[in-house]
Amino acid sequence: MRFLRQLLLSVLALASLALARSSTGDSVLILLDPSLKKEDFSVFFGDLEKKGYQLTFRSPKDATPEIIKDDVSQFAHVVVFAPNTKSFAADVTPQSLVSLLSKNTNLLLALSPKQTPLSSLASEFSLILPPPGTPLVSHFPKRDTPPTVIPVDVPATHDIISPNLPPVWFSGVPQALGNNPMLVPILKAPPQAFASDADSDKGADALVEAADKSGEGLWAGSSLSLVTGFQALSNARATWLGGVELFSDDFINKEISKGVKSGNRRFASDVAAWTFQESHVLRIDSVEHHRVNETLPRETYTINDRVTYTTYISKYNPELDLWEPYSGIKDMQLEFTMLDPHIRTSLPPIAGEPGKYSVTFRVPDRHGVFKFVNDYKRKGWTYLTSSTVVPVVPPRHDEYPRFLSAAWPYYAGAFSTSAAFVLFVTLWLAGDDREPKKSKGAKAE
Repeated sequence: MRFLRQLLLSVLALASLALARSSTGDSVLILLDPSLKKEDFSVFFGDLEKKGYQLTFRSPKDATPEIIKDDVSQFAHVVVFAPNTKSFAADVTPQSLVSLLSKNTNLLLALSPKQTPLSSLASEFSLILPPPGTPLVSHFPKRDTPPTVIPVDVPATHDIISPNLPPVWFSGVPQALGNNPMLVPILKAPPQAFASDADSDKGADALVEAADKSGEGLWAGSSLSLVTGFQALSNARATWLGGVELFSDDFINKEISKGVKSGNRRFASDVAAWTFQESHVLRIDSVEHHRVNETLPRETYTINDRVTYTTYISKYNPELDLWEPYSGIKDMQLEFTMLDPHIRTSLPPIAGEPGKYSVTFRVPDRHGVFKFVNDYKRKGWTYLTSSTVVPVVPPRHDEYPRFLSAAWPYYAGAFSTSAAFVLFVTLWLAGDDREPKKSKGAKAE
């Protein structure tokens, strides 16, 4: 049996080499600006093809192939590398791109310092861009590249990015992040970088003064984002790049220092993997609930019942194209709610049973229509949402206990009253029932 299992896993592993690594599909449409050459991104596109993705290239102004046909998305992923395009085809509008997220199509979009339709679309995702023509500039560290070509340190502990990556080269526009909980910052700007329309420091004082007057703050520092992810409620993902050069062969092959290549290639692969739903993808396989010492769910539960709730969660493995049990969530919660949560408790993983999370609790002393609610939302991870409706009813007339401990004073009162009545009746009936004697002076009738 073990041999057959190993053989099956080996066959699946070999078969997965020809399958897409994404959990949602392998078709990719790439809208490539005519000013850009496909050969300039050969490493990035080649890595996608090696994973099994089927790439289709199209100019932003071409009408075919259609992105949406008969209200159905024709591609699982759309890449928009059109930083200089100011007019798109009829099917590539801000509204159509946003609608793709509701159809579970993932987006990878590149911005530029120029004003384009994508600049207006970015505001729909709570991204705030600096004025047109103000790319990110940094004069530190000292280097032989223009001030707009900046080495950026990659976070060492970011969930989405591989650990210990060398710095990446960046050139483009930064983004300030709005108060949207669906945004996922991936790469932050260096602390010494700022957005400016000049390559020198001559206009720095004017920039600070303009920022103070407008009240918008200075476009500088690590509060700015260079690569930002967005995950919709449908779990579709969109990633905004501050510059398309981040994925170019030039930046991938460019050295950070002598003998040290940049981390752009691995960084691009990690960003694409997250965007295309290869990594950080979870799902709820099943949900169970039943009373303690039982195995089957009930149509209704009674107040004060002891109930066990169990859910099974798996994580997508892009290497094998399989869903595997996952027990890595430590902060999941369960709510038993009727309008408001009556019970909120942790839903921990069960040791020794991969993918199983379970908790036992007492149903509140309140009847009505309740719901088991499991709502897990964390930045970068697939949203897990489950809701199961169950009625809670009072006990039936034959389900109450024969004696209630809280009612002993009433029982004592009833028993004492009954005993006193019986005693009184006994004394009354056992009393003297002889007729009284007639007096001698009474007249005879």
